[in-house]
Amino acid sequence: MVDFNQDIQYIKGVGPARVELLHKLGIYTLEDIVTYFPREYEDRGNIKKIIELMPNELVAFRGKVVSRMVETRIRPGMTIYKLIVSDDTGRMMLTWFNQAYLKNMFHIGDEYIFFGKVTGNFGKLEMQSAIFDKVGENKNTGKIIPIYPLTQGITQNILRKIIENALELVRGNMMDALPADMLEKYHLCDINKAINDIHFPVKLEDFEKARYRIAFEELLVMQLALLLLKKKGNVQARGISFDKDDGIDELINSLPYSLTNAQNKVWAEIENDMIRATSMNRLVQGDVGSGKTVVAMMAMYKAVKNGYQ
Repeated sequence: MVDFNQDIQYIKGVGPARVELLHKLGIYTLEDIVTYFPREYEDRGNIKKIIELMPNELVAFRGKVVSRMVETRIRPGMTIYKLIVSDDTGRMMLTWFNQAYLKNMFHIGDEYIFFGKVTGNFGKLEMQSAIFDKVGENKNTGKIIPIYPLTQGITQNILRKIIENALELVRGNMMDALPADMLEKYHLCDINKAINDIHFPVKLEDFEKARYRIAFEELLVMQLALLLLKKKGNVQARGISFDKDDGIDELINSLPYSLTNAQNKVWAEIENDMIRATSMNRLVQGDVGSGKTVVAMMAMYKAVKNGYQ
Protein backbone atom coordinates (compact mmCIF):
# COMPACT_ATOMS: atom_id res chain seq x y z
CA MET A 1 0.00 0.00 0.00
CA VAL A 2 1.52 3.31 -1.08
CA ASP A 3 1.45 6.15 1.44
CA PHE A 4 0.73 9.24 -0.66
CA ASN A 5 1.22 11.40 2.43
CA GLN A 6 4.82 10.23 2.71
CA ASP A 7 7.15 13.15 3.43
CA ILE A 8 8.99 14.32 0.32
CA GLN A 9 12.38 14.11 2.06
CA TYR A 10 12.24 10.31 1.94
CA ILE A 11 11.91 10.16 -1.84
CA LYS A 12 15.13 9.03 -3.52
CA GLY A 13 17.12 12.03 -4.72
CA VAL A 14 15.72 14.51 -2.20
CA GLY A 15 17.20 14.29 1.28
CA PRO A 16 17.35 17.12 3.85
CA ALA A 17 19.32 19.47 1.59
CA ARG A 18 16.59 19.77 -1.06
CA VAL A 19 13.51 19.62 1.17
CA GLU A 20 13.31 23.38 1.70
CA LEU A 21 13.71 24.04 -2.01
CA LEU A 22 10.82 21.72 -2.80
CA HIS A 23 8.74 23.34 -0.06
CA LYS A 24 9.15 26.64 -1.91
CA LEU A 25 7.42 24.96 -4.86
CA GLY A 26 4.55 23.80 -2.64
CA ILE A 27 5.80 20.20 -2.64
CA TYR A 28 5.61 18.46 0.75
CA THR A 29 4.44 14.90 0.08
CA LEU A 30 4.62 12.07 -2.44
CA GLU A 31 1.20 13.11 -3.75
CA ASP A 32 2.41 16.69 -4.22
CA ILE A 33 5.38 15.64 -6.35
CA VAL A 34 3.50 13.29 -8.68
CA THR A 35 0.84 15.97 -9.24
CA TYR A 36 3.39 18.74 -9.85
CA PHE A 37 2.75 18.99 -13.57
CA PRO A 38 5.02 20.48 -16.27
CA ARG A 39 4.34 24.00 -17.53
CA GLU A 40 5.46 23.08 -21.06
CA TYR A 41 7.36 20.49 -23.11
CA GLU A 42 10.32 20.52 -25.46
CA ASP A 43 10.25 18.08 -28.35
CA ARG A 44 13.87 16.97 -28.50
CA GLY A 45 13.02 13.87 -30.51
CA ASN A 46 12.51 15.59 -33.86
CA ILE A 47 16.08 15.29 -35.19
CA LYS A 48 16.90 17.53 -38.15
CA LYS A 49 19.75 17.85 -40.61
CA ILE A 50 22.07 20.84 -40.25
CA ILE A 51 20.94 22.19 -43.63
CA GLU A 52 17.34 22.27 -42.33
CA LEU A 53 18.10 24.40 -39.26
CA MET A 54 16.66 27.90 -39.09
CA PRO A 55 17.87 30.94 -37.09
CA ASN A 56 16.07 31.35 -33.73
CA GLU A 57 14.77 27.78 -33.92
CA LEU A 58 14.81 25.58 -30.81
CA VAL A 59 15.78 22.26 -32.33
CA ALA A 60 17.73 19.00 -32.11
CA PHE A 61 20.22 17.72 -34.67
CA ARG A 62 22.77 14.92 -34.99
CA GLY A 63 26.38 15.87 -35.52
CA LYS A 64 29.83 14.27 -35.68
CA VAL A 65 32.72 15.98 -33.87
CA VAL A 66 35.21 17.20 -36.50
CA SER A 67 37.46 19.49 -34.42
CA ARG A 68 39.11 19.65 -31.06
CA MET A 69 37.58 21.88 -28.42
CA VAL A 70 39.03 25.40 -28.65
CA GLU A 71 39.34 27.19 -25.32
CA THR A 72 39.50 31.00 -25.35
CA ARG A 73 39.76 33.13 -22.23
CA ILE A 74 38.38 36.53 -23.19
CA ARG A 75 38.60 38.11 -19.72
CA PRO A 76 38.91 37.04 -16.08
CA GLY A 77 35.93 34.87 -15.20
CA MET A 78 34.86 34.36 -18.82
CA THR A 79 36.12 31.45 -20.94
CA ILE A 80 34.53 30.34 -24.20
CA TYR A 81 34.67 26.78 -25.50
CA LYS A 82 34.03 26.20 -29.21
CA LEU A 83 33.50 22.96 -31.08
CA ILE A 84 32.72 22.20 -34.73
CA VAL A 85 30.40 19.33 -35.63
CA SER A 86 29.03 18.22 -38.98
CA ASP A 87 26.69 15.89 -40.80
CA ASP A 88 26.37 15.07 -44.48
CA THR A 89 24.67 18.42 -45.18
CA GLY A 90 26.86 20.97 -43.42
CA ARG A 91 28.75 22.19 -40.35
CA MET A 92 27.71 23.85 -37.11
CA MET A 93 29.71 25.81 -34.51
CA LEU A 94 28.81 25.00 -30.90
CA THR A 95 29.68 27.40 -28.07
CA TRP A 96 29.65 27.02 -24.29
CA PHE A 97 30.63 29.53 -21.61
CA ASN A 98 32.66 28.74 -18.46
CA GLN A 99 32.14 24.98 -18.68
CA ALA A 100 35.68 23.68 -18.28
CA TYR A 101 34.53 20.09 -17.76
CA LEU A 102 33.68 19.97 -21.50
CA LYS A 103 37.29 20.58 -22.52
CA ASN A 104 38.27 16.91 -22.79
CA MET A 105 34.81 15.37 -23.23
CA PHE A 106 34.46 15.38 -27.01
CA HIS A 107 36.60 13.31 -29.36
CA ILE A 108 36.87 13.60 -33.13
CA GLY A 109 34.58 11.09 -34.81
CA ASP A 110 32.14 10.75 -31.92
CA GLU A 111 28.48 11.42 -32.75
CA TYR A 112 26.06 13.30 -30.52
CA ILE A 113 22.52 14.60 -30.49
CA PHE A 114 22.59 18.34 -29.71
CA PHE A 115 19.63 20.46 -28.68
CA GLY A 116 19.42 24.23 -28.33
CA LYS A 117 18.56 27.52 -29.99
CA VAL A 118 20.09 28.26 -33.37
CA THR A 119 21.70 31.70 -33.73
CA GLY A 120 23.42 33.57 -36.55
CA ASN A 121 22.33 33.61 -40.19
CA PHE A 122 22.16 31.13 -43.01
CA GLY A 123 25.78 31.77 -43.91
CA LYS A 124 27.07 30.89 -40.44
CA LEU A 125 24.84 29.16 -37.93
CA GLU A 126 25.80 28.59 -34.31
CA MET A 127 24.26 27.04 -31.21
CA GLN A 128 25.11 28.27 -27.72
CA SER A 129 25.00 26.20 -24.53
CA ALA A 130 23.68 23.14 -26.33
CA ILE A 131 22.31 20.20 -24.37
CA PHE A 132 23.71 16.94 -25.68
CA ASP A 133 23.77 13.15 -25.47
CA LYS A 134 26.02 10.65 -27.13
CA VAL A 135 24.04 8.89 -29.85
CA GLY A 136 22.02 6.10 -28.26
CA GLU A 137 21.97 7.45 -24.70
CA ASN A 138 18.78 9.58 -24.90
CA LYS A 139 19.05 10.99 -21.38
CA ASN A 140 18.43 14.63 -22.27
CA THR A 141 17.61 14.42 -25.99
CA GLY A 142 15.84 12.15 -28.45
CA LYS A 143 12.48 12.42 -26.66
CA ILE A 144 9.87 14.82 -25.31
CA ILE A 145 11.21 16.57 -22.21
CA PRO A 146 8.94 18.12 -19.55
CA ILE A 147 9.79 21.63 -18.32
CA TYR A 148 8.71 22.45 -14.75
CA PRO A 149 8.37 25.67 -12.76
CA LEU A 150 11.54 25.98 -10.67
CA THR A 151 13.05 27.86 -7.77
CA GLN A 152 16.66 28.93 -7.33
CA GLY A 153 18.86 26.04 -6.29
CA ILE A 154 17.07 23.26 -8.15
CA THR A 155 17.49 22.41 -11.83
CA GLN A 156 15.25 20.78 -14.40
CA ASN A 157 17.41 17.64 -14.42
CA ILE A 158 17.28 17.31 -10.64
CA LEU A 159 13.52 17.82 -10.45
CA ARG A 160 12.87 15.44 -13.34
CA LYS A 161 14.91 12.72 -11.63
CA ILE A 162 13.03 13.18 -8.34
CA ILE A 163 9.71 12.93 -10.19
CA GLU A 164 10.90 9.79 -12.01
CA ASN A 165 11.76 8.22 -8.64
CA ALA A 166 8.39 9.23 -7.19
CA LEU A 167 6.51 7.76 -10.17
CA GLU A 168 8.31 4.45 -9.64
CA LEU A 169 6.74 4.31 -6.16
CA VAL A 170 3.17 5.00 -7.27
CA ARG A 171 3.06 3.39 -10.72
CA GLY A 172 0.04 1.09 -10.90
CA ASN A 173 -0.99 1.89 -7.32
CA MET A 174 -3.09 5.00 -7.79
CA MET A 175 -6.79 4.39 -7.18
CA ASP A 176 -8.97 5.78 -9.96
CA ALA A 177 -11.77 8.06 -8.79
CA LEU A 178 -13.67 7.47 -12.04
CA PRO A 179 -15.51 4.17 -12.62
CA ALA A 180 -14.53 1.94 -15.52
CA ASP A 181 -17.79 2.53 -17.41
CA MET A 182 -17.20 6.30 -17.33
CA LEU A 183 -13.65 5.86 -18.61
CA GLU A 184 -14.99 3.76 -21.48
CA LYS A 185 -17.90 6.08 -22.26
CA TYR A 186 -15.76 9.22 -22.51
CA HIS A 187 -12.67 7.50 -23.96
CA LEU A 188 -10.47 8.35 -20.97
CA CYS A 189 -7.23 6.68 -19.94
CA ASP A 190 -6.91 5.45 -16.36
CA ILE A 191 -5.29 7.67 -13.73
CA ASN A 192 -2.01 5.72 -13.57
CA LYS A 193 -1.38 6.14 -17.29
CA ALA A 194 -2.53 9.77 -17.18
CA ILE A 195 -0.11 10.71 -14.39
CA ASN A 196 2.79 8.95 -16.10
CA ASP A 197 2.06 10.42 -19.55
CA ILE A 198 1.57 13.98 -18.36
CA HIS A 199 5.12 13.91 -17.00
CA PHE A 200 6.90 11.77 -19.58
CA PRO A 201 4.83 11.35 -22.76
CA VAL A 202 6.30 9.29 -25.57
CA LYS A 203 4.29 11.30 -28.10
CA LEU A 204 2.59 14.69 -27.80
CA GLU A 205 -0.67 12.82 -28.39
CA ASP A 206 -0.06 10.96 -25.10
CA PHE A 207 0.25 14.27 -23.26
CA GLU A 208 -2.97 15.60 -24.80
CA LYS A 209 -4.91 12.50 -23.71
CA ALA A 210 -3.42 12.66 -20.21
CA ARG A 211 -4.23 16.36 -19.82
CA TYR A 212 -7.81 15.76 -21.02
CA ARG A 213 -8.23 12.90 -18.54
CA ILE A 214 -6.97 14.92 -15.56
CA ALA A 215 -8.93 18.05 -16.54
CA PHE A 216 -12.08 15.93 -16.96
CA GLU A 217 -11.79 14.66 -13.39
CA GLU A 218 -11.00 18.10 -11.93
CA LEU A 219 -14.01 19.70 -13.64
CA LEU A 220 -16.27 16.80 -12.67
CA VAL A 221 -15.27 17.08 -9.01
CA MET A 222 -15.83 20.84 -9.11
CA GLN A 223 -19.25 20.42 -10.72
CA LEU A 224 -20.30 17.80 -8.17
CA ALA A 225 -19.13 20.04 -5.33
CA LEU A 226 -21.17 22.95 -6.69
CA LEU A 227 -24.23 20.72 -7.05
CA LEU A 228 -23.84 19.57 -3.44
CA LEU A 229 -23.59 23.18 -2.27
CA LYS A 230 -26.66 24.08 -4.31
CA LYS A 231 -28.61 21.14 -2.91
CA LYS A 232 -27.56 22.00 0.62
CA GLY A 233 -28.60 25.62 0.05
CA ASN A 234 -31.96 24.61 -1.39
CA VAL A 235 -32.68 22.42 1.62
CA GLN A 236 -31.36 24.65 4.39
CA ALA A 237 -31.58 28.22 3.12
CA ARG A 238 -34.99 29.90 3.01
CA GLY A 239 -35.30 32.30 0.11
CA ILE A 240 -37.65 35.17 -0.68
CA SER A 241 -40.86 34.28 -2.49
CA PHE A 242 -41.83 37.12 -4.84
CA ASP A 243 -45.32 37.66 -6.22
CA LYS A 244 -45.81 36.74 -9.84
CA ASP A 245 -48.32 39.47 -10.61
CA ASP A 246 -46.26 42.58 -9.95
CA GLY A 247 -46.49 44.68 -13.11
CA ILE A 248 -43.50 43.18 -14.91
CA ASP A 249 -45.55 42.90 -18.10
CA GLU A 250 -46.04 46.65 -18.01
CA LEU A 251 -42.27 47.13 -17.90
CA ILE A 252 -41.73 44.72 -20.79
CA ASN A 253 -44.39 46.46 -22.91
CA SER A 254 -42.76 49.85 -22.25
CA LEU A 255 -39.47 48.76 -23.84
CA PRO A 256 -38.75 50.32 -27.27
CA TYR A 257 -38.10 46.83 -28.65
CA SER A 258 -39.37 43.29 -28.22
CA LEU A 259 -37.47 40.73 -26.19
CA THR A 260 -35.83 37.95 -28.16
CA ASN A 261 -36.86 34.35 -27.75
CA ALA A 262 -33.68 33.70 -25.75
CA GLN A 263 -34.41 36.65 -23.42
CA ASN A 264 -37.98 35.47 -22.87
CA LYS A 265 -36.76 31.96 -22.10
CA VAL A 266 -34.14 33.14 -19.61
CA TRP A 267 -36.56 35.54 -17.97
CA ALA A 268 -39.13 32.78 -17.53
CA GLU A 269 -36.52 30.65 -15.75
CA ILE A 270 -35.44 33.56 -13.51
CA GLU A 271 -39.02 34.50 -12.67
CA ASN A 272 -39.84 30.91 -11.71
CA ASP A 273 -36.81 30.91 -9.40
CA MET A 274 -37.89 34.21 -7.82
CA ILE A 275 -41.42 32.94 -7.16
CA ARG A 276 -40.12 29.88 -5.34
CA ALA A 277 -39.24 30.11 -1.63
CA THR A 278 -35.71 28.75 -2.12
CA SER A 279 -32.58 30.78 -2.79
CA MET A 280 -31.76 31.44 -6.42
CA ASN A 281 -28.23 30.75 -7.66
CA ARG A 282 -28.02 31.65 -11.33
CA LEU A 283 -25.50 32.98 -13.84
CA VAL A 284 -26.67 34.78 -16.98
CA GLN A 285 -24.11 34.27 -19.71
CA GLY A 286 -24.10 35.58 -23.26
CA ASP A 287 -22.18 37.47 -25.93
CA VAL A 288 -21.74 41.24 -25.82
CA GLY A 289 -24.97 42.85 -26.99
CA SER A 290 -27.08 39.74 -26.49
CA GLY A 291 -29.36 41.51 -23.98
CA LYS A 292 -28.18 40.33 -20.56
CA THR A 293 -28.55 43.78 -18.96
CA VAL A 294 -32.26 44.18 -19.60
CA VAL A 295 -32.94 40.73 -18.14
CA ALA A 296 -31.00 41.68 -15.00
CA MET A 297 -32.95 44.97 -14.85
CA MET A 298 -36.22 43.06 -14.98
CA ALA A 299 -35.12 40.92 -12.01
CA MET A 300 -34.23 44.07 -10.04
CA TYR A 301 -37.55 45.67 -11.01
CA LYS A 302 -39.40 42.64 -9.69
CA ALA A 303 -37.49 42.80 -6.39
CA VAL A 304 -38.23 46.52 -5.96
CA LYS A 305 -41.90 45.99 -6.77
CA ASN A 306 -41.97 43.40 -3.98
CA GLY A 307 -40.53 45.91 -1.49
CA TYR A 308 -36.82 44.98 -1.62
CA GLN A 309 -34.14 47.52 -2.48
